[in-house]
Amino acid sequence: MGLKNLSLFKTETMTTHFILVGLLGLCGLSLSLECRRKLIMNMDFSGKDIISLYSPDAEHCQHLCTQYSSCLFFTFLRPDWTKDNRHFYCYLKTSPSGQPTVRTPLLGVTSGFSLKPCHPDPQPCLSQVYHHVNFPGANYRTLFTADYEECQRACTRDPACQLFTFVEHVFVPGTVRYKCYLKFSWAVPRIPIITRADRIISGFSHRIQATQYFDSACDGKLFPNTNIPGNDIEVLFAASPEHCRTYCSAHPHCTYFSYMSYAFKCYLKNNPNQMVRRAVKGITSGLPARLCQLDNNWIQKTHVGIDFPYSDIRYFPTSSVEACQRNCTDDPNCQFYSYITDKISNPALRQRCYLKRVITMPAPSKVIKLANVVSGFSLKNCYYKVIF
Repeated sequence: MGLKNLSLFKTETMTTHFILVGLLGLCGLSLSLECRRKLIMNMDFSGKDIISLYSPDAEHCQHLCTQYSSCLFFTFLRPDWTKDNRHFYCYLKTSPSGQPTVRTPLLGVTSGFSLKPCHPDPQPCLSQVYHHVNFPGANYRTLFTADYEECQRACTRDPACQLFTFVEHVFVPGTVRYKCYLKFSWAVPRIPIITRADRIISGFSHRIQATQYFDSACDGKLFPNTNIPGNDIEVLFAASPEHCRTYCSAHPHCTYFSYMSYAFKCYLKNNPNQMVRRAVKGITSGLPARLCQLDNNWIQKTHVGIDFPYSDIRYFPTSSVEACQRNCTDDPNCQFYSYITDKISNPALRQRCYLKRVITMPAPSKVIKLANVVSGFSLKNCYYKVIF
């Protein structure tokens, strides 16, 4: 087999693998189309654990399951769980049947189902506050406020804030009483991986918006064929330098970025003291935009020969990539998509549109018990709608 044919064979084999993985998840979802909102106290749902995340309560855990593409049901370990020191654990689960394999009575847990069949709000209002609960980490700004309500208002009005923790007036030590910690959680859809695939075209929902809407427009500065080495704080996959710039603009600690087009890697960096630029072919660097509306034309571009694997919420046949994109834009839960062209060798996979989604609701990196603190979320999605 020639090198060209071998490369084509590998590309199509990988493509088929990714598609089959998505189909397995979708088959389970199709068997569980009933809208079931009720939470079941003291009942453990057995199934394949996909991932465990932290949640302050079962309702938040249910929203995480709803936004996670392959999650069908979940079990949450409440604060009154006593068998070990795990608390606030949210176990996202699936099974081939779409149902829990076993339901076992168990004190200290709450279980339930994904709300995907219920046509959920893509960005739910998280108005509940949690007393004696701490969201440690992810701090980017601190201030002193009179009470937790004012701390929550500060979080709601700050574009980067998604969650907070407030220290009450009886906390020990007294030096940090009334302190309000504003915390960052990604509200921008982050594509888990980007790969090259000759017969696939990928793109974004035209409804996607990486920041709040601002009255003033601006253009973030790009430096073609330039690297800014060092000071990395996070590495993400991005489809273009403009996509990378959006990530940097959303992150409160990002002072500049570098994007490697050959690897689809976006390096977010933090150094407020200096910026050393070096000429390097194939790398684009740039600066974020703050408190202004970025040009989002990059969202409307399609990327030929690029696949966004995984994160499938559903698929269907359609005649063109334009129709695939329109369906993604029309579906409020779709953030990005991949379209398989009619050039792929397997006829069963031709002209399929895969709509995709990742978690964008606020999610603490950890949740623990801590006396005399209050934690909660921004109320942005309660007061007005922000399209992401």
